[in-house]
Amino acid sequence: MTLSTRRQAKRAARRAARRALPRWRRLLPTWRITLGALTTLLLLTVGAFAVLYVIVPVPDANAHAVAQNNIYLYADGTTEIARTGAVNRTDVTIRQIPLQTQHAVVSAEDRTFYQNRGIDLKGMLRAGWNTLTGKGMQGGSTITQQYVKNYYLTQDQTIERKGRELFIALKVDQQRDKNDILAGYLNSSYYGRGAYGIQSAAHAYYGVDVSELDVAQGAYLATLLQAPSLYDVRTATPANREKALARWNYTLDGMVQLGFLSATERAATTFPEPTDPQPATGLSGQAGYLVGVADDYLVSSGIIDAATLKAGGWRITTTFDKPRQDAFVKAVQDELTDELDPKARPTTDTDVRVAGASVEPGTGRVVAVYGGPDYAKQPYNDALRQDNQIGSTFKPIDLAAGLVAQHTLDGRPITTESHYDGTSERPVTGGPTPYAPPNEDDIDYGDITLRYAMVKSVNSVYAQEGVDAGLARVRQTAIKLGIPDSVRGMDPANTSMTLGTATPSALDLAGVYATLANHGQAHTPWSVAKLERVNPGGAIDVPKMPDHTPTNALDRDDADAVTDVLRDVVSPRGTGAAALDLGRPAAGKTGTTDANLSAWFAGYTPELATTVGLFRENPKTHAKEPLSGTAGLTRINGGTFPTKIWTAYMTAALDGTAVRQFDLQSQPSRNEPTFGPGPSATTTPSSSATPGPTSTTPAAGTGGLGGLGGLGGGGTGGETPGGTAPTVTAPTHPAPSSAAPDPGTPSHAPEPSPPAPQPTPTHEQPSPTAHPTPTRTTPQPTATSATGTPAAKPPATPPTQ
Repeated sequence: MTLSTRRQAKRAARRAARRALPRWRRLLPTWRITLGALTTLLLLTVGAFAVLYVIVPVPDANAHAVAQNNIYLYADGTTEIARTGAVNRTDVTIRQIPLQTQHAVVSAEDRTFYQNRGIDLKGMLRAGWNTLTGKGMQGGSTITQQYVKNYYLTQDQTIERKGRELFIALKVDQQRDKNDILAGYLNSSYYGRGAYGIQSAAHAYYGVDVSELDVAQGAYLATLLQAPSLYDVRTATPANREKALARWNYTLDGMVQLGFLSATERAATTFPEPTDPQPATGLSGQAGYLVGVADDYLVSSGIIDAATLKAGGWRITTTFDKPRQDAFVKAVQDELTDELDPKARPTTDTDVRVAGASVEPGTGRVVAVYGGPDYAKQPYNDALRQDNQIGSTFKPIDLAAGLVAQHTLDGRPITTESHYDGTSERPVTGGPTPYAPPNEDDIDYGDITLRYAMVKSVNSVYAQEGVDAGLARVRQTAIKLGIPDSVRGMDPANTSMTLGTATPSALDLAGVYATLANHGQAHTPWSVAKLERVNPGGAIDVPKMPDHTPTNALDRDDADAVTDVLRDVVSPRGTGAAALDLGRPAAGKTGTTDANLSAWFAGYTPELATTVGLFRENPKTHAKEPLSGTAGLTRINGGTFPTKIWTAYMTAALDGTAVRQFDLQSQPSRNEPTFGPGPSATTTPSSSATPGPTSTTPAAGTGGLGGLGGLGGGGTGGETPGGTAPTVTAPTHPAPSSAAPDPGTPSHAPEPSPPAPQPTPTHEQPSPTAHPTPTRTTPQPTATSATGTPAAKPPATPPTQ
C-alpha cells in the first residue's frame, strides 16, 4: 500500500468514526480545526496590528495641550503682574522638576514606567478584571498612554480613541526618551484649581516655582493627578480628604518600594498642607495697563510678532518697579480722585481720566505708567493713546529747535535770553498760515526774554520763536527727542504747530523730557528686560533684546540750556510752582489745550522723568469734554492737578534716594534777570520782537488757529485761547530780534512784575479756546486738521482704543 493510499484510508476511517458519534458531538469542531482557526486568527491579529501600527500616525499636538499663558513679572523678576491666556499653563523642562517629584509621579501613576514599552498589558488586564469583579473602575493606562491622551488626542471615552492611544503610545515610546515623555505628561496634566502643568500647579497649591518643591509637596501634586478636584484638601469633603491622604501615603510608600526614598526619610515626611485657593491673576487694577505697555513694546520694536506673543508660554520680565507703580496710583487717588464729587457735580466730575508715564533718563527704562483706574472697568490704556494735544509742554521743543538753528529769519542767533514781544494776540510773522494766539487773560508782557516767556508760558512769544527756528526744524527736533513722526498735529504747514497741536502719548512725552534730562541723549522708552519660553521639547526660546544704545538727539549744550530754563518754570513765579513741594532740583513745563480739553505737566529730576496728562472723555461716544468745572474749579490748568499728581508721585518714587543736582555742561549767560518784566512792561528794548509796519490779514477761516481758522487738528496751539478777533494786523516783515544783549549789560533794569489781571493761582496759561476774556469778544473758531480738513473735535473712537 502506497503512502497516498494509507492517508486516504486514515481520513476515511476518521470520517466514519465521526459519523458514528452522536449528532450534538459532530457539531463541535475537531482539535485540528480549532488549532487551525486559532493559528489563522493569531496571524490575522498580528498582521492587523502591524498594519495599524504602520498606518496610525503620531499626530500633531492638540491645541489645548500646547496652549500656555504669558506670565508678566515686575522688574524684580519674581513679583507677578498678571497671567494672560485661556489656559493656565507654563511648560518647564525635566531639569527644572526635582527628581523626587518625578519619582513621586512614577510611584503614583505607573510604577513600571521606566521598564515598559509604552503600554502595560498586565496592568490593563488587572484593571479590567478589578473593574469586572466590582472593585471599581480602574485604569490600566501607563504614563505614556496618559501623555498621549493629553497631548495628542482627547478625553473622549471611546474604543476608537483608546485604540489609537495604544498604537501612538507604542510609537512614542520608541521615538522619544523616557524623560521627554515624563516632562510632557507633567506639563500637559490637569491638577485642579485651573492649573495645567506642574509649574502652574506648584504656584496654585504652594506659591512656589516647581524647582522649589520638596518631597512631600511633590508627592501631593502627584496624588492630585488621579482626582484633581476631589483631592484638593482645602475644599474636599472629609471623606475625600481621607482618600487624598491615603493616596499621598500610597505614593510615598511606593517610592520606598521602588528605591526612590529611604524608609527613614519616609517616616520623617509629614503632609504638606497647601495654601487656600487664590483667585486667578487677571488683568484688573493696573495689571492690564502694564501688560498693554509691555506687549506694545515687544511688537512695535520687532522683538516678536503679535501672533507669536499671543501663542503664549512666554515669561516676560518687565522694567516696571512695583513700589513706584503703586506710588503713581496713590498719587492720582490722593491728589485728584479724592477731590472729585460725581454726585454733587455730575456734569464736571465724571469721566475724568489721567494718563501718566515715568522713565529713567539714563537708561530709558519705563518704571511706572498710569493708564487708568482699573483695567477691568476701563479697558483702554490712556498712557499709550495718541489723541490728546499736549499744548505748551511742546514749547521746550520750540526752544531747543531755536538753539539748534542758531539764527532767526534775520540771521541773528537765538539764545535763552533772546528778546521777543510778548504782546497778547500779536500776529506771527513769517509763518505759513496766519496765527495770532492770545496769552492767558490777554496779558501783554511787552519785551521779555525766551526764558521769562517759558516761565510764564507766553504763547505769543513761542509762536513766533518756533517760526523763527523753522517749523521743519521744530518738527525734526521733536522727532529726534522722541515724538513719533506719525502723530497728528506736527505739520510744518500750520503755524499753530509751535504751541502743541501734537498728540504724542504720555509715554512718548516722558521719553522727550527724559532725553532733555539725559543731556540730549535719547533712549526710546522700553518696558521689557527679559523674555523666554520653554518649548514642549525642552528647548528654550530667548529672543534677542535691543541694546538700548542712546542716540544724540540734541547737543549737550543745547539740552542743558533748555533744562536750565525749565528749572525756572518750577519756581515761585513759574507755572509749575506746585512742583516746588518736591523739595529737590526739578525742571518741567505745564500745558493746557484748546477749550480746556486737556492739561499736562511734564517734568524731571536728574534721576526720573515723568509726565501727567488730564482730560475728560465721554465713555460712550469717546468725545472729549472740557475740564472746566472739574472739582469745582473754573479752569483746570497744567499747574493744578497734573503738577500736584506729578509732585506726589515723584516724592514717593524718589524717597530714600540721594538728592542730585543737575549736572549742566555750561550755565547760559543770563544777561536778563531770571524773571523778566511783568505784564504790560513799559521798558524800551534795544532789540525786540516789536512788529513793524502792518497790513491787514484775512479774516477768520483762512487757515489760522482759533479766530484765524483754528489750525492743528483740534485748534490748539498752547495754553491760551485759540480764538482771536476775526481780523488782525500783521507785520510785513519778520519783526523779532533775537540778538542777545551785551554781556553784563541788561537791556533793561530788573523790575518787579506787577500783578497780572485776574491771574490763576499758579499763573498757568489758559487753554487755547474760543472763550476769550471779558475785554475781548471773539467768534467761536472752526478748527482744522493738519491737512486743512475740519477737525474741531477729536475722533469719536480714539485710535488707541
